[in-house]
Amino acid sequence: MYKRKMNIKVFLDGADRASMIEMSGHPLIRGFTTNPSLMKKAGVKDYESFCREILTQLKGKPVSFEVFADDYSEMKRQALKIASWESGSAAKTIYVKIPIINSKGESSIPLIRELSQAGVQLNITALYTLKQVIDTCQAVKGGAKNLVSVFAGRIADSGRDPIPLMQACVEVARSTDPNIELLWASTREVFNIVQADQIGCHVITAPGDVVKKLQGFGKSGDELTLDTVKTFKADAESAGFNL
Repeated sequence: MYKRKMNIKVFLDGADRASMIEMSGHPLIRGFTTNPSLMKKAGVKDYESFCREILTQLKGKPVSFEVFADDYSEMKRQALKIASWESGSAAKTIYVKIPIINSKGESSIPLIRELSQAGVQLNITALYTLKQVIDTCQAVKGGAKNLVSVFAGRIADSGRDPIPLMQACVEVARSTDPNIELLWASTREVFNIVQADQIGCHVITAPGDVVKKLQGFGKSGDELTLDTVKTFKADAESAGFNL
């Protein structure tokens, strides 16, 4: 395992029920995030039934469920309904994911402000710019606990280094309100966890295949070489190759 102590919290990103339940017992997994696209990919048919059932399986760890309405009045209704699924619970674990804009390009900031100030824990998602982060942090200042999700991995996919932006976003979040946590989203590789930890991100989301690679943290080059060659040998044998 990774020998350097990490301050960052690792959340599993996905909607596969079996994987979420398995990872709920993983010592490094501190929470979970989902979205409609991941649910569709996992074959979820009944949104509410899936969310309510999985809530009972995650050992009280935080989980983000996203609204999927495009109209802000309906988005608000969905957000309040999702938040109500743990009414009466001593500790709030649900974060309601709200995209920074809707599909028409209209800002969600007024709704984000209203919900946060009303005590709804939010995960504001699909952020890519410093201005979006500044506007979001100001909107939720003094409100409930909030996650501000910047899609660092997709920024890197566009050919840009996300680190300078993420460093600036960390400073904005930390200087605005202690209830705001910056989240590194769309993780592509295990080293992103190291990068996010080094610059002071509070949370990073990672898919299951990345989380499972954490067991390789701290391995030497010689150990990695031996593991790689053993894999080649095993795969050649199982495929029945011969010359």
